[in-house]
Formats: sequence, C-alpha cells, structure tokens
Amino acid sequence: MTNPTFFNQVLIWPILNILMALYKLFVTLHLPGALGLAVITMTSLIRLILHPLTLSQLKSAHKMNKLKPHIDALGKKHKDDKVKLQQAQMQLYKEAGINPAAGCLPLLLQMPILIALYNVFFQVLSNNNLPNLISDINKVIYLSFLKIETLDLSFFGLNLASKPSEWQTSGFILLAVPVITGVLQYIQTKMMIPQTQTTNNKQQITTKDKDNKTEDMGMMMQKQMSIMMPLMIGFFAYSFPLGLSLYWNTFTVFGIIEQKNLQKHLKKENG
Repeated sequence: MTNPTFFNQVLIWPILNILMALYKLFVTLHLPGALGLAVITMTSLIRLILHPLTLSQLKSAHKMNKLKPHIDALGKKHKDDKVKLQQAQMQLYKEAGINPAAGCLPLLLQMPILIALYNVFFQVLSNNNLPNLISDINKVIYLSFLKIETLDLSFFGLNLASKPSEWQTSGFILLAVPVITGVLQYIQTKMMIPQTQTTNNKQQITTKDKDNKTEDMGMMMQKQMSIMMPLMIGFFAYSFPLGLSLYWNTFTVFGIIEQKNLQKHLKKENG
C-alpha cells in the first residue's frame, strides 16, 4: 500500500484518501458503523461515476443480441468463407450503427478502477495488525486532518474484518452474508441473460439442425453459469472479510438497478 508504484499513486492512494475522508465525516457526525457506511458510500460514488460507461456497455450488448439471428444467418451462408463472413458481419454492424468494440471498451476502462477499489478494501480489512494498518494509511494520506488515530471496524454489531468461515467463534449469523451475496449475484446474472435469446433458443429446441444444437448448448452453458457464478461468489464471501461482501453487494445492487432501468427503457422504446 505504501510503495510509490504507479498503480498505487494513481488509483489506490486517491481512493484510500476518499474512503478515509468519508470515514472521518461519519465519525464526526457520530454515525454508527462509520467504516461500513464509508465503504457503501465510496462504492456508490464509484458506481455512479462509472454509470455512463456501464450503461453504454449494457446497451451495446442488447443491440448485439438483437442482431444475433442475422449473424447466425450470415454464419450459415458464408460458413465456408471466413473472409466473406467477416466482411458481411462488418457490413451488418455498419448498417445497424453498432461498433463491436463498444461493449468491451467501457469494461476495459472500468477494470483498473474496480481492481483498485477492491484492493483498498482488501488491504484495509485483511490487515490483522491494526496499529500497523493505521500507520500505513497515515503515510499516504494527503491532508493532515484526514489522518486517523483509531479505526473502528464495527458495523451494526459485526466486525467488518470477520469472515463468515469463522462463524463458530464469531456467530452463526455470519453465514447469512454469503447466502445474501450469492442470491444477489444470482439475480444479477439472470437479468444479464437476454430474454430474446432465451425465447429464440426455446423455439429452436424442437429442430434437429446441427447449428441449432450448438446454440442450445450455448444456452445450457449460460444456465450453468447463472448457477456456478453465484455459488463461486458466495464461496468467496464465505472466505473473505465481511467488509468485502459489503462492497460487493453494494456494487451488485447497483448493477441490478441499472439492468432493471435499462429493461424498462427498452420496453418503452419497443412500445
């Protein structure tokens, strides 16, 4: 954290300074669970800043999904000529006003910020030596009045540094955290599966065509991912400090809200 690397100076330290500023604000206001509130507020701010990029990514994914039947038709038409297939696909994208890279670019721009945010919370909440942690934080704080003397890790009766895997000593209620985390992830993952694609695949399941079987296999893989992903995230929540689950769940809730709003907007557009 204290090493003056490019990543630390450009992302980690600024995020940590904002986190500590929020923490000091909530402490000054005598609000309970100041660090937890700072984590939620910090995550929300980052998510709001990234919202235009996320929305662009979601819209691009929706447009690409609408073109899927046409792309599949081109694949069958030019299955023996990859050059013509590429040319036909690019022409289709041009006519539809879609840039295939538009869905990837927002994600690439978001990733460094998300990684930095995760690293800040991980380093703060996984450090078992509180005096050393406070000392390290103060070394990279920009303004002297933001430096801290203590760091309260409690959040509504729970310690943000506790892990659900320690439930036998820290309390049975900790097991609810990975369950909630997994459920929220499941909801978001299901919402990310395009409805039109699901409908198309259901219609194709009655045919014997080899290409349709391939698409059905893709649908099965998506269904498996909608189960495996939440289970994996739930396992991470079971093994990591509670504060990281608080960060992840806040991020996921924002993602669910964004997906829901986009779906409402698209329904209005489609009449």
